[in-house]
Amino acid sequence: MDGRDEFRDFLTSRRARITPDQAGLPAYGGAHRRVPGLRREEVALLAGVSVEYYTRLERGNARGVSESVLDSLARALQLDDAERAHLFDLARAASAGGGGGTGHGSRPRRAAKQQVRPIVQRILDGMEGTPAHVRNGRFDSLAANRMGRALLAPAYEGHQGPVSMARFVFLDPRAEEFYGDWERTANDMVAALRSEAGRNPYDKALTDMIGELSTRSEFFRTRWAAHNVRFHNTGLKRFHHPVVGDLELAYEALELTDGTGLVMSVYSAEPGTPSQEKMALLASWAATVEREEADSRPAG
Repeated sequence: MDGRDEFRDFLTSRRARITPDQAGLPAYGGAHRRVPGLRREEVALLAGVSVEYYTRLERGNARGVSESVLDSLARALQLDDAERAHLFDLARAASAGGGGGTGHGSRPRRAAKQQVRPIVQRILDGMEGTPAHVRNGRFDSLAANRMGRALLAPAYEGHQGPVSMARFVFLDPRAEEFYGDWERTANDMVAALRSEAGRNPYDKALTDMIGELSTRSEFFRTRWAAHNVRFHNTGLKRFHHPVVGDLELAYEALELTDGTGLVMSVYSAEPGTPSQEKMALLASWAATVEREEADSRPAG
């Protein structure tokens, strides 16, 4: 991904979604306006910069742009916290020389291998009644406890190592039935991957996965082109589990503070709800599966 192009396209997409009325400006031109949102000169006015300077930025030239100018652009374009962080990430990448060129630091590179430390796995295993797993920014599930594997059983089926939740969501036909609100889940994941691409524009594994998903999933391709971003930290997820049926679970994404960029996702049912009762059934099923797997292993 080219950093200059990404910076340009994000600014253009955010400008197009805001009307003069939303920005508190008179709509000069009325029905004859040729752009769906704000004109460049209107953004420049709101941000307190010259039209020439803003035009340069929207062409992808972010070299030397200050934090104060980026803050002004974020206010002018009415960016939320996730969008503001993304703007800063893209500006850094564009200033560094892009992402698709041949300059120093601009080539996609392989990310350092991310491993879950033993203590993190012990914490996961100690959460016996709570589904939890550890993932990276590409939504690769790197480790899980017994309940986490049971909850995400369709995604884990047939996998011994890391599981790509992104490939499951967009490429596995079972995902649409598994997620009670698949379209919302998929939209959220695209937006979270956009944020991750802004933070790590030279991650080759991420770039390769985005290319694969764009080629194989029309849904992903069209949503990716919208340049929407969001934080994926908390919310409510609905599942249609193949064993216990419908579940409604709250989730929290807790970032590990060891510098790996890994996140622990934890799921919980509201006390006294049918989902809590079904979680007990899920725990029983998970224990049964684990015993059967242990019994089927050859004695060593």
